[in-house]
This record gives sequence, C-alpha cells and structure tokens, in this order.
Amino acid sequence: MSDVFLTRLHELTIVVYAASVLLYFVDFLISNRKANQIAFWLLAFVWLLQTLFLILYMIETGRFPVLTLFEGLYFYAWILVTLSLIINRLLKVDFIVFFANVLGFIIMAIHTFAPAQSDMNVIGDQLISELLLIHIVMAILSYGAFSLSFVFSLLYLLQYELLKRKKWGKLLWRIADLSKLEKTSYILNMIGVPLLLLSLILGLQWAWIKIPSFHWFDAKVLGSFIVFAVFSIYLYLRAGRGIAGKSLALWNIGSFLVVLINFFLFGQLSSFHFWYK
Repeated sequence: MSDVFLTRLHELTIVVYAASVLLYFVDFLISNRKANQIAFWLLAFVWLLQTLFLILYMIETGRFPVLTLFEGLYFYAWILVTLSLIINRLLKVDFIVFFANVLGFIIMAIHTFAPAQSDMNVIGDQLISELLLIHIVMAILSYGAFSLSFVFSLLYLLQYELLKRKKWGKLLWRIADLSKLEKTSYILNMIGVPLLLLSLILGLQWAWIKIPSFHWFDAKVLGSFIVFAVFSIYLYLRAGRGIAGKSLALWNIGSFLVVLINFFLFGQLSSFHFWYK
C-alpha cells in the first residue's frame, strides 16, 4: 500500500472530522437536530476511515501501530471516537460526542504534525514484545476512559452553572441531569484506574527485563505514577469520603490535565521511552 494513498486517506479523515465537529458546534449553539444527525453519521464515517487507516497501516508495518508518538496519537484519537459513539448510543447524553470529539480532533491535528517515525530504529525493533504491546494498548485505553470522564465533568460544570443561574433554555434540558453526569464520570474513572495500574505493572516488568539502564526516577515512570495517584485520590474522595459535586468535577478536570502533561511532556523527557521521541 503506497504512502500516498495512506496520506490521502488521512487527509480525507481530517476533512470529514472537521465537518462533523462543525455541525456538532452548530447544534450546540442553536439546537439543530438535523445538524446533529448529519454530524453523527459523518463521525461514524470518520470511525470507518480511521479503522481502515489502522488496518492498512498494520498490513504495511506488520505490527499493531502504537509504538511511536505518531501511531499512539492516532490510536488515542480512534479510541475517543469509538468510546464516544458507544456512550452516545447507550446513554443518549447530548453533547458528549461534541465535546469528546473536539478533543479528538485536536489530537488528530497534533498527530498530523507529529514525526511519522514509521521506520523504527534497530534497537526499537529488538525491544518490541507482546508485553510491551499490551502495556501501551492498556495505557491508551485508560487515557481514553479518563478523557471521556473529563468531558462528563465539563458537562457537569456547564449544567451546574446553567442551573445556578436559572437558565431554563433548550441547552439545559438537552444535557443530562447532574447525578447521571457525575455517575458516568465516576464509572469511567473506575475503569481507567485499574487499566492504568495493570499497564504500569506490565510496563515496569518489561522495562526491568529489557532495559539495562532502567531507573525508577525516569520522567515518564514518575509521571505515570502521578496520574495513577491523582485518579486514585478521585476514587477515594468519591467512594471513601462521599465527596461529590462541583469540587469533585474540578478535581477530575485537573487530573486530566496531568494526563496530558504526562503524555506529551514527560514522554519527551524520558530516557527510555524512545518510541515517543
């Protein structure tokens, strides 16, 4: 499969994705159901294009595409689209797809300008193993869960402010009630935290076996444990202390910012996470 075809496929995905997000924005502003429906089917088409790109890329490279920043970002964006479509169909929460895919489109845009790194160096090829693959996939899945939890917290704060200011418009009625938004955010974090823990255990085991220069004070290792800690604190505050409401939503949003810092900054500072460089 030629690189030109994959490039054109990626460009088409970006264009359709942009149109979908734009129509969701129109629906958000003026409550246009027709725009919402068209945007949903465009997003479903984006998912098909992304899936096709991943399949063709796997055929071309002969491996699951998550071992570079270029690949990881694309898989992360695919996870966001997949989860948002599933949650939209299961929970019928308006605007969750819009907010989730604003984030997803930003990730896709960053992916577009990331170094391709399709030809990994010899050392990288030697270090690839099933343990590493499972570690990375589980980490990205946990980040996907945290991302959608973040979106639900944003919707919670938006609904909270609308209620506080007594803005009884269409926007208020189309967003789910506060308890549903908070519960869904909590459930997503309950999924994300154990996934991240398992990913850390597998990643540390792989690094201990494969990397002679491995040390515990690596930026990426510390950053990942910080992410695990802040979301574990969230679960403790919600389940152990019974804290809920605006303060918990703000904690969740702050925790997701830690995820972004860990993903984009600490990966660059790491001494052995070379596939993100």
